[in-house]
Amino acid sequence: MTTLPPWAERPSRVGGLLKGFVLTLIVACVLFPIYMVVLTSLSTQEAVTEAGGLVTVPNGLSFAAYEELFAGGVVTRSVMVSLGVTLVGTAISLTVTVLAAYGLSRPGSLLHRPMLFLVLLTFLFGPGLIPNYLLVSSLGLIDTYWSLILPGAVTAFNLVVMRAFFMNIPEEVTDSARIDGASEFRILRTIVLPMSKGVTAVIGMFYAVGYWNSFFNAVLYLNDNAKWPLQVVLRQYVLQGQSLIVGQTGVGTIAGQSPPPSLAIQMAIVVLALLPVLFLYPFVQRHFTKGVIIGAIKG
Repeated sequence: MTTLPPWAERPSRVGGLLKGFVLTLIVACVLFPIYMVVLTSLSTQEAVTEAGGLVTVPNGLSFAAYEELFAGGVVTRSVMVSLGVTLVGTAISLTVTVLAAYGLSRPGSLLHRPMLFLVLLTFLFGPGLIPNYLLVSSLGLIDTYWSLILPGAVTAFNLVVMRAFFMNIPEEVTDSARIDGASEFRILRTIVLPMSKGVTAVIGMFYAVGYWNSFFNAVLYLNDNAKWPLQVVLRQYVLQGQSLIVGQTGVGTIAGQSPPPSLAIQMAIVVLALLPVLFLYPFVQRHFTKGVIIGAIKG
């Protein structure tokens, strides 16, 4: 009879109740700050003043903060920049990572070991800020959107995880396709990728979240404020407290209306930055165990 480890055994009734209570407490600790941010972004000046900060109890809801953001045009433009960089960057990163991981997963591929050594070497040594900037400058990418995409197009961690997953695919499957005359690109497209939907979805989400949340490259390489992504606008207004003025870095006031509280505008920008990640994660989280943990065990 096989003996299960303690963490795999069915819990008792008391243990089940305790586990449910702990999980409920953890979920509440995660959701309550999000609830306060969303509620504050929808609150009026009176509610914010009465609460003395972040609002926890609804007291008159208003969409004035969101109307204020989109009336100025700067936040709308920054959202479009972030969406464009995220979509294009994720597509490029995922394509390069898949091709490189598949090539490195084939033991007989050209320069397999030296290239794998170079990839693993990046875990230990980084090029540094100044060499990165000089390289981007020499390539003529300063003040272009490509400076937000190309410097971080491939992550060694994602490449290693995907390579490990590809190495777990039975060789008999790919060998039979080669016997039938299929090329390596056809094997990758018609056999390997359909079997790797989980890890591809997870790695794609890693890249998408990274591009969406990235702000340092924009601060470092972009001189034109009109090209700033949403995260830089969020940093300038929420963290540094700079006012957002039409034509410079921010929003405008709707004619005939009193401006919403600045805290509500700050929280509205935070909500805009959170929405894509909150929307994307539920569709991808079911692939995490299959896509990352299984792919990282072997290889």
